Amino acid sequence: MSKNNTTLLDVSIRHAWHKIARMYNQKAFSQGMTMSVGFILMYVEKQGSPSTSLGPKMGMEPTSLSRTLKTMEDQGLIRRQISADDKRKVLIFLTPIGIEKRRMVRTFLLDFNQMIDEKVSDSAKKGFFETMEAIDELTQKMN
Repeated sequence: MSKNNTTLLDVSIRHAWHKIARMYNQKAFSQGMTMSVGFILMYVEKQGSPSTSLGPKMGMEPTSLSRTLKTMEDQGLIRRQISADDKRKVLIFLTPIGIEKRRMVRTFLLDFNQMIDEKVSDSAKKGFFETMEAIDELTQKMN
């Protein structure tokens, strides 16, 4: 049985993610941000987040994360603070501007997910998440 590119799961995932990423980047750009900045805004916790924990959550390399955090700091979206518990740790906090941008990102993400919920059945979503979990496990084993 031969398979063309449209029947391969990884090609379908890449195709869908490319379209989603393009949509996210266009929306972020309209707000003076990038998709990476938007995701960082979503991952920074109220009590502060160590910058070292953000990269792995987002799949970003340390150099890219560092550059993006510097840009965000320059734009007034975040501030850095040395941890009171461990002076070697630097925590990232959102500024009032960062909090406002986070609200906009959150609203957009919730709206998009609501549209998905209206279009895709619960059983199809369950199957999707099961498939993605299996793919995640397989890729972990292969690395």
